[in-house]
Amino acid sequence: MKKILVPIKRVIDYAQKVRVDPSKGPQGVQLKNVKMSMNPFCEIAVEEAIQLKEQNKGAEVVAISVGPKQCTETIRTALAMGADRGIHVETKPDVRGDYIDLQPWAIASLLKGIVDREDAVDLVLLGKQSIDSDCGQTGPLLAGLLNAPQATFAANIERGDDGSFTVERETDTGTETIKLNASGKPAVITCDLRLNTPRYPTMPNIMKAKKKPVETISLEDMVKELGLDLDEVLTPKHEVVEVYEPPPRKEGETVGSIDELLGKLKEKGLVA
Repeated sequence: MKKILVPIKRVIDYAQKVRVDPSKGPQGVQLKNVKMSMNPFCEIAVEEAIQLKEQNKGAEVVAISVGPKQCTETIRTALAMGADRGIHVETKPDVRGDYIDLQPWAIASLLKGIVDREDAVDLVLLGKQSIDSDCGQTGPLLAGLLNAPQATFAANIERGDDGSFTVERETDTGTETIKLNASGKPAVITCDLRLNTPRYPTMPNIMKAKKKPVETISLEDMVKELGLDLDEVLTPKHEVVEVYEPPPRKEGETVGSIDELLGKLKEKGLVA
């Protein structure tokens, strides 16, 4: 194995309470003064890439992110975990990547161009979805654009000596195992929670990450290089009409017996 690409996304930290301003409509989710971090599923993809690199000496792991200047920090986190270099497609501050402006089709189109410009890519590992938009579309779209073999919701990945990948994937009824045969195209795999537990970067590796190369290219230059249309990339395929907080949950009740519980459930029509 020569090269693994890992697209990563900067999102609101999973432990933060998301604030919504209904008066701002589709732009209602507040991003200012909010802690941001790497999407948790992307962390799992980075960890899996590093483990595969450790099993295949000489492989290179490249972390890729599309977003504002601060995405460099997210890439540095991946480098501190063990990635070798980064590519940052930098967008202007007013371009939102949380499904408002840059949507999965645009991201997949940019990633396809990066795969094409990189040499000898064997594998593209992505998180199965981001926790801001929950689309889960970028990986499958990228595989379609590349006409490449794909597996989604991976719970286990094994690489064969012939360059194939055997993937155990999560389904609604359990798991299934599929084999991605070597095809001359990079395999595209999206990672689920059970795949691994991401490592914490050590202080020495955090310091080393500061010296690892990160190529920064503006979105406008990247679109021009790839022969894409900037307006098409930034024009959403779907329109976000409204963003609002979920209604507060009602307080529960304490019951004194099973009979009382059954009575309450019958009153609410939950049991016959």
